Formats: sequence, structure tokens, C-alpha cells
Amino acid sequence: MRYKSLLLLLIVNFWNVYCAFAQADISMATHWYNRSNYNPASIARTEYIYYFSNIRQQWLGLEGAPSVLNIQASEYIHHLKSAFGISLVGEKIGVSTAYNPMLTYAYRISGERDWSLSMGLSGGVFVRTLNGALFEAENITDPAISYETGKRISPDANLGFEFQSNHFILSLSSTHLFSINQSNQLYLNSNHRYGSVIYKNDNSELMNYHLGMQVVNRGNLTILEGNVSVRFKRPTGLVKGPREIFELGFTYRTSHQITGLFGMNLSPNVRIGYAIDWSYSMGYNQNGTHELMLEFRIPSSISSTRPQCPNLDYWYH
Repeated sequence: MRYKSLLLLLIVNFWNVYCAFAQADISMATHWYNRSNYNPASIARTEYIYYFSNIRQQWLGLEGAPSVLNIQASEYIHHLKSAFGISLVGEKIGVSTAYNPMLTYAYRISGERDWSLSMGLSGGVFVRTLNGALFEAENITDPAISYETGKRISPDANLGFEFQSNHFILSLSSTHLFSINQSNQLYLNSNHRYGSVIYKNDNSELMNYHLGMQVVNRGNLTILEGNVSVRFKRPTGLVKGPREIFELGFTYRTSHQITGLFGMNLSPNVRIGYAIDWSYSMGYNQNGTHELMLEFRIPSSISSTRPQCPNLDYWYH
């Protein structure tokens, strides 16, 4: 009963806040693995048919706590210099459920191996459902509780740009474009702006490391996020066999959150990951937030931008 009362108070607070502010983008700890959920230009990955998914469970142990399912899939078509993809995000928190299916297109300009510039656009719908009848209030006459039930389907679109060189990735994007200059209300997912820079060093035979910084702006709220990831490798020199074995990472956000990340290559084209978030703000739940990730790649000849040797065993990185 104590947990139900705590959760009810949490949902009521969210409800009152959401009546004043529009909904926010889903929070993900593993977006450093795959940025396409926030930036459709990042879908332009060559060489593979690419699949990425993650499941996020917030405040483990509390009934009705937020949970998120995110699925991304794409393929780059080399002769069209274009990537095509699909995206599905589902979120459930208390009496609120949201779905955000999208189709994504990205066009890639490349300078051989030295650099690439891509522009991406995704379009779909945002569906928000509220079922206030699910409230289990101890005092059903409490005027602070709304038993409203409703559903709204709205058009949705994201726009992004990404520049990549041998060691740097620069990214700019804006999500939920149809909500720009819209009045804040319960069913609306508000416009967000993202900017990030990543430095990657892949020269060592023993490890790769990435350093990243991201800024997120939503209205008058701005959050900074820093990440460091180290990927340990088995030095083979050839593509055949997994070069990267496992990965350790750490993220800090100015919203008083820290994240630990762990990833492992099960095969050359299959990777799993785990992340755990902690908030050290006073009054926040300390149960932690857990996230599982699956990445799957299928080598594709129409996606490949590198010359093919007659014997595929002698493809080099």
C-alpha cells in the first residue's frame, strides 16, 4: 500500500506538471550506441542492414513506473546514397501510454573514407492515450485527481544533420517539429533541440575509446551530458572474427544523473548492452533505472561502400 500511495502521488504530480508543460522526449542511456532516435541523419550507416533495440525500466520495483521500448532498423543503399529506416517507440507510465511510429530517410554525401555529411528526415504519428479510470486512489473524491480518459493522434516529424570524419562526429537535430510554437498541453510532445560532438579514437589494436558531449534544449530547460566509452579489442587485423570484445562506459548529466554502461560482442555482428542510471537529487526514487540493448548487423552488398575482394576473408577494416 505504501508503494501504491507513493506511485499515486508521483503520477498526480506528473499529471499536474504535464497540464502546464508538454510531454518530453523519452530518456535513454544507450543513445550513445545509436543516435537515430534523436537524429534521423544518423541512420546513414553503410555496410549493413542495421537493427537496434532497447528496453528501459525506470524505478524498478514500483508498480506503474515508466517503461520504454525503442526499435530502430535501417539499410543504406550505396548507389542511391540514401538510407531508409523505420522507428517505433512505445512508452508507458502509470495511466498514460504513448506510441511513436516513424519512417526515416537520410541522404549521405561522402568524401570516400575521409568524411561524410548526411541529412535526415523522419515522419510519422504520435499517439497518446490516457486512462484515468486506472487510478487506485485511497480517497476517490480527492479533487487533485483527474479521471479523464482520452486519446489523440498527431502528425510528427524530426530533422537532423550529421558530419563524420575519421575522428569526429558532429550532430544537430530537432524533434517533434509540428509542436514548434504550439501551446503546451497534455497530449503534445514538445519540440527538442539536440547538439553533440563525439571524438573517437580507433587506432589502437587493444582498445577504442569515445568521448562525447551533448546539449539538449526544451523551452527554458537545458541539460548537458558527457560520456566516455572504452571498447576493448582482440587484435586480429581482419574483419573475420569479433575485434571488439566488450565495452565499459560512464555518463554524467547536469540533471543530477549518472549512468554506468556495459556492452559485449557476442559475435562479429551481434552486440548486447546494459545500463543503469542513478539520480542523486533529493526526493527522487533510489531504486535505479535499468536498460537492456540489442544491436544486430547483417552485411549487405548493396550497402557496402568499400571495394570487395574475391575472398571475403581478406576484407580489412
